[in-house]
Amino acid sequence: MRAIFLGTPEFAVPSLRALARDHNVLAVFTQPDRPKGRGNKLVEPPVKQAAAALGIRVLQPERIRRSPSPELIESLAPEIAVVVGYGQIIPQNIIDIPKHGILNVHASLLPKYRGAAPIQWAIANGEARTGVTIMQIDAGLDTGDMLAAQAVSIEPDETAPELSARLADIGAELLVETIRRIEDGTVHREEQDDREATLAPILRKEDGRVDWTLTATQIYNRLRGFTPWPGAYTSFRGAQLSIVRARPADSAGLSPGQLCVEKKRLLAGCGANTALELLEVQPAGKNRMSVEAFLNGYSVRENEFFGSEA
Repeated sequence: MRAIFLGTPEFAVPSLRALARDHNVLAVFTQPDRPKGRGNKLVEPPVKQAAAALGIRVLQPERIRRSPSPELIESLAPEIAVVVGYGQIIPQNIIDIPKHGILNVHASLLPKYRGAAPIQWAIANGEARTGVTIMQIDAGLDTGDMLAAQAVSIEPDETAPELSARLADIGAELLVETIRRIEDGTVHREEQDDREATLAPILRKEDGRVDWTLTATQIYNRLRGFTPWPGAYTSFRGAQLSIVRARPADSAGLSPGQLCVEKKRLLAGCGANTALELLEVQPAGKNRMSVEAFLNGYSVRENEFFGSEA
């Protein structure tokens, strides 16, 4: 089948490779190269690198809705299009071009977790189960008909990058199987029940700020879900402290945010009389360090709290 692919992040790469393995990918649309790191060096999106390795034409319009992108897509005459984490809203005049429409590989069991960050919010909210849905794109936000879905369990200590890698591979194979069913006329379309919908909005820096009144498990889930960005952070002596690794611990009778040092272990009080053990941290302007190194350098005082200014 003649296809075009629209995607940007690492999550989209397995789907591109699977599509190119079984179909004629005419072109790949991805976001423009963006500056990254301290040197603001332009970095190519993972999908661009993968497409180049496959020998597929790459286009990087700032806005796909603007001319000449719609005209170019129409001239390619694709039979189907696939979107995986492209990062731009696809306008109706492009949705209408392919004979079989546009498919989306979405990393949740729709209608749950519609939006930009389904993997992150599923983990952060303590879900034990998620999955991948192949959806027919329409004009709404992840509201189109579902063509296929596969559920997976979320491991207790799994982080967002780890789960993303698993779901990317599952989604890639589910995608090509769905296209096969479209070709032979056996695909089943199911409308979403909007009453069961939940949202997974784009992450903000503020989402990483630790609320110590939450339980240790809730804070740990958010740390796992918000790795690597925005992470989990708090304030300590008036400066930001990032929590890189941690785990729920036995209750130590601490108030929320209260610190306790026990034999080179650093515990922080959380809600419902729970505690979080910090394992690795990163003070502002410094490298990541073990908690043992942190305690050697900062000498935590008795009854000191996260959130304190002194």
